[in-house]
Amino acid sequence: MTGAAVYLLLGLSLLLAIVLPQVTRRIAVSPPMVLVAVGMLIGLLPLAGDVSLDPQDHRTLVTHVTEFTVLVSLMGVGLAIERTLDLRSWRSWRTWSPVWRLLAVTMPVTILGVAVLGWWVAGLAPAVALLLGAVLAPTDPVLASDVQVGEPLTEDIDEREDKQRPTEDDDIRFSLTAEAGLNDGLAFPFVHLALLLLAGGFTVLDAGEWIGWYLVGKIVLGVAVGLAIGWLLGRQAFHARSDTLRLADHGEPLLALAALLAAYGAAELVGGYGFLAVFTCAMRLRASERGHSYQRAMHGVVERLERLMTLMVLLVLGMAMTRGLLDHLDWRGVLVAVALVLVVRPLAGYAALSLLARDERTDGGLDQGERMAVAFFGVRGVGSLYYLAYATSHEEVPGEAWLWSTVAFTVIVSVLLHGVTATPAMARLDERRGVS
Repeated sequence: MTGAAVYLLLGLSLLLAIVLPQVTRRIAVSPPMVLVAVGMLIGLLPLAGDVSLDPQDHRTLVTHVTEFTVLVSLMGVGLAIERTLDLRSWRSWRTWSPVWRLLAVTMPVTILGVAVLGWWVAGLAPAVALLLGAVLAPTDPVLASDVQVGEPLTEDIDEREDKQRPTEDDDIRFSLTAEAGLNDGLAFPFVHLALLLLAGGFTVLDAGEWIGWYLVGKIVLGVAVGLAIGWLLGRQAFHARSDTLRLADHGEPLLALAALLAAYGAAELVGGYGFLAVFTCAMRLRASERGHSYQRAMHGVVERLERLMTLMVLLVLGMAMTRGLLDHLDWRGVLVAVALVLVVRPLAGYAALSLLARDERTDGGLDQGERMAVAFFGVRGVGSLYYLAYATSHEEVPGEAWLWSTVAFTVIVSVLLHGVTATPAMARLDERRGVS
């Protein structure tokens, strides 16, 4: 492919990414669906040449590209969430009830369910089956925008715009967005457990190390670093004594990217989970001064960068699909993908949300239709691609080619199914709740 052809394709693809959200706003077709389809068509063109798109040939590149895409996504959703979490208030914790249920019950049950399918149906070794479960556990509502919260509410939103926008902080959108923000980091302990098992010689001492360090220590460090950096940058941006250092007054939105990089780098340096650090940093930065127009400016920069990164990942994913990525897909991979999207996640999610459910009239309470929606819309996306690339970069994984085909197919199934159903389902729920 010549340089001129690359620029032309990138330009047309970027134009498509800009136009798609407006065109597909009212129809049951999501931008990710179209972008993957365009990528597939590009992969069939003779312009594509003989460049390898096999992720096994580019593990490091795939790891870093998907890693940065997830980080940008986490910063965006962290800045967008309106609901506060006061660590000293039990009432505040209870308003996050659906999120805690999804993290503490749905995610482990999903990992277990996929692992059992991988071991029993696909015939994978237990460690590889566990890795498959951990890789497919994280959700990613960025690929179905109707089920995530929108941009931050600020004081400068005029009355007409406020009436046109949906209730972005409703329990469905909030639950799915917050779940995705947190489970992108909480899947890491199980990925590490699979890697420890693959390395062999896993003993009781190794189990203790996994629980104490990978499951508890790294989570605590990641959250602590994120809160600290978010607090420091928020204080500097909104409350600095010097006018020169008060960035919110100057409207410089690149602070969001600085916070992202600083939180991730600091957390990784001390051994914590960087994904959790970025999300908690974004939430703490958001809490520094709610309603300020600077919050919307920061979110706007992150959202545009996220759109660019997602565009690139989905286009390449589509191209790879028609260039051999699915060559190793068989009935076992199809069964795992369909079972996860249609059975495992919906049942695990609904059970977690329904057991001793909070009253639907209280904050954090969901009625039956809302519980079904939250349980169903567990979108799989870029996070799954990252975890598989990370794992295969750190340890030799048997059946890697099959895993790539299965995970890629699962992402495509999720993008298509959830992309088609998100718009009508959320419109019906909004209408039922009386949201204009």
